[in-house]
Amino acid sequence: MEQTSKKRIMIVEDDSFVMDIYQMKLSQSGFEVILASNGLEAVKKLEEGKDAPDLILLDIIMPYMDGLEVLKKINGNEKFKKIPVILLTNLSQREEIEEGMKLGARDYLIKSHFTPSEVLEKINNYLK
Repeated sequence: MEQTSKKRIMIVEDDSFVMDIYQMKLSQSGFEVILASNGLEAVKKLEEGKDAPDLILLDIIMPYMDGLEVLKKINGNEKFKKIPVILLTNLSQREEIEEGMKLGARDYLIKSHFTPSEVLEKINNYLK
């Protein structure tokens, strides 16, 4: 499935194992992948970047700046607030998930409940 112009997905995840899995899956599926290992790095890349990502996969619990803070920054910036954000979470984070949805996240994925292929399917639905 080759896309004419590659869609860009930003993965914001502090677990390098999880990040590697998604990076490989998305790259193999024809996406350009932008990586950030914490919220601070993600915001910096968004602000510096010439090309905003088409979608952001955002972990909630991370060092330096968590996913909810990143969401607040995205929503506070006209340039980024239209980018769909999907939260990547662990099962125990119900309050954070609710807060994230209030802050504008489009969806959330509980890491242990979704295979990378299912995540890819969700991403494709949001990019249609």
